[in-house]
Amino acid sequence: MALGSPSLSKKLLTRVFSVYFVLTLIVTVTQIIAEYASTKQQIESELQTLQNTFSISLTRAIWELNTPQAISIAQGLMELPIVEGVQIRDEAGTYVVDLGSTAPQVAAAVGLEGFRNHPGGLFGYSFPLVFEFSGRQSQVGDVTLYSSFEIIFGRIEVGIFFLIGNAFVKTAFLIFLFLTAFRKMLSAPLGSLTEQMQNFDPNNLDDSKIDIQVDDNNELKLLQLSYNQVIDDLIASQEQLSQAQADLTKANRKLDDQNLLLEQEVAKKTAAMSQIMLDLEAQKDELLGKQLSLRQEIDNRQFVEQELRKRNDELASSMETLQAAQNQLIESERMASLGGLVAGIAHDVNTPLGVGVTAASFLQERIKTLQEAFEDKSITQSQMSNFINEATQTSQLLMNNLNRASELIASFKQVAVDQTSEAERMINLARYLNEIIQSLKPSFKHAHHEINVNCDPSLEVLCAPGAIAQIVTNLVMNSVMHGFEHKVNGKINIDVKTDEDIIEMIYTDDGVGLLPEHLESLFDAFFTTKRAKGGSGLGTHIVYNLVTQTLNGQIHADSKPGHGLRYTIRFPRR
Repeated sequence: MALGSPSLSKKLLTRVFSVYFVLTLIVTVTQIIAEYASTKQQIESELQTLQNTFSISLTRAIWELNTPQAISIAQGLMELPIVEGVQIRDEAGTYVVDLGSTAPQVAAAVGLEGFRNHPGGLFGYSFPLVFEFSGRQSQVGDVTLYSSFEIIFGRIEVGIFFLIGNAFVKTAFLIFLFLTAFRKMLSAPLGSLTEQMQNFDPNNLDDSKIDIQVDDNNELKLLQLSYNQVIDDLIASQEQLSQAQADLTKANRKLDDQNLLLEQEVAKKTAAMSQIMLDLEAQKDELLGKQLSLRQEIDNRQFVEQELRKRNDELASSMETLQAAQNQLIESERMASLGGLVAGIAHDVNTPLGVGVTAASFLQERIKTLQEAFEDKSITQSQMSNFINEATQTSQLLMNNLNRASELIASFKQVAVDQTSEAERMINLARYLNEIIQSLKPSFKHAHHEINVNCDPSLEVLCAPGAIAQIVTNLVMNSVMHGFEHKVNGKINIDVKTDEDIIEMIYTDDGVGLLPEHLESLFDAFFTTKRAKGGSGLGTHIVYNLVTQTLNGQIHADSKPGHGLRYTIRFPRR
């Protein structure tokens, strides 16, 4: 028993140092990971700096097909401490240079950019090589610079050893400090306390009190006082016990007399209980009969419940089928509108391209005539002057028509891509609305409808542009097909207002409007007033879902017969 105190101290010390060791290990590992991440980020920054330094010379070397120069530049890069490998590809994806430790050559699209990790501790930074000529940019290949874990570890090796050594020194110092304090303040007083408590004598309680030497009134001093108080209470209890034993002897005599009276009373109660048991048996038989009837009723109800559950499952399956069909119809409607947009743009682009082909053919014929006159040495000043005038007019006509075709395709490209994507990006709302209107004009080019956009030219909005494009497209096409069915000079206004948090878009047309009963069902799926003419009834339903779900906004419609239709769309500005 004398070894109990040191055992308690050792257990306490072991737990304290276990917690401290785990915390120290976690902090040290966290510091090492942070140091590694910081150094890796620094090396990645240095690799990005190398892009600015060598991209121009490498681009020119690849553009001029000067492979030796590209290899020389790559060897120069290999001399840098942070570079372990270099890969250079041309515009066809062929590896022109592959030096040092690199990832296996794979077929991939040219123009990779950014950082990638590879097996074996390698990580690479890729950037494209873009050559500018006459104001145009042409991608001629890409470059990948490789570095590795060994380079990062080489930079942080001294810091890691310092962190580990610092942790060991602090741990050793704390172990010495805690051992000294525990021996003085806990182990020695507990040993003295244990020894005095082992000398406890129940026949001599006054001499069994303990006395330990401690410097302050801590828990051990309180334990001594409490133990001595228990002994004092035990002495008083022994005196009270003697008195209680005398009182108990008297009480036992009285209890014997009461037992005799109680036995007589029990006999009377037993006879009464027997009669009650007989009555309970009769009630039990009656309850069993009722229980059998109740069980039959429960079985019937369970059968009805199973039948109802089967019918509910069948209804749920039918609802899922209907929902899938509705989603498919909505997607078909979206793709149909995009297909109409493609057809209109293709027709409008064909006209300037046809004019451009004609102008190019005319210019080719005049060049051939001038070349023949030059070879015959019969060229005159008037022929040269006429050729210059004709060439100037033809090239101007060619440039005007090509620019027109380029504007149409650029306007259509972003709108078409956005209509098939729900990705968010920052857009200039006024410019984007004009691009949508530009791409929709071929759909009603035989009419003279006017579309006006009133929006702050500097308004920037973070949203899903595809939702904006789909909403405006559906509203404009609904106005053209339904509101302007018998008009060729309809007018549409799109007014955009904004405050700090909300964008409000008000769309109005001067079409035929809607009846009140039709306005109530305007946003319902499959509701249309042109069912016999091919209407699907999904246009405004898609608009409602895009505003409320994709844009997290609200939409409201107002209309009167003969006074056009008005949509108010509000959504958060982010």
